[in-house]
Amino acid sequence: MYVILAYDVAVERNAKVLKTARRFLTWVQNSLLEGELTPAQLKRLQHELERVIDARSDSVQIYVLPQASVARRVCLGVVKNEPSQFV
Repeated sequence: MYVILAYDVAVERNAKVLKTARRFLTWVQNSLLEGELTPAQLKRLQHELERVIDARSDSVQIYVLPQASVARRVCLGVVKNEPSQFV
């Protein structure tokens, strides 16, 4: 499955959320990551992020698509990082 993750968290947790998410996904833009994951990897990512964020004030959005080919990305300006296709 292809996963797109966006987050908006407090400054003091930003680095920890990014570090956790980068273990599973490719950093694309400031608070946006994406990549291919297995269902088990997605579950583990969610569990690890739940331990890092403050659910009362932070927000993490995870979009799950069946495969990368159903997502069409349009980038305006600089492409900061291309997701690699590895699992």
